[in-house]
Amino acid sequence: MIPVEMKENSPRFQNFVVEESNEERKVNLNQLDEVREEARIKAEALKRRVEYKYSSKLRPRQFQVTDLVIRKVHPYHLENKLSPKWTGPFRVTEALGNGAYRLETLEGGAIPLT
Repeated sequence: MIPVEMKENSPRFQNFVVEESNEERKVNLNQLDEVREEARIKAEALKRRVEYKYSSKLRPRQFQVTDLVIRKVHPYHLENKLSPKWTGPFRVTEALGNGAYRLETLEGGAIPLT
């Protein structure tokens, strides 16, 4: 209760009983672990649903040497919000595994940090 309710005799203040309030507080504290566990279970279920939805739409792609690809621009390299989000094309020179590739420009210049 806020101090204004105590001075103005609001219906909430008039119907307030200390013993009932203490009992309800104890019941709420006893149920606190159960409520937290239920919230954790719901959060985990939501995480799994989101993961399933994402994974069901994901199409794994494998590139071969000499394939042409485009590369996403790092956000720090964008000049403004209308700048292109992708650069390229680049040629794949080596497949490193786990979706990592070495790239080069079409003229043959190596691209660092690819």
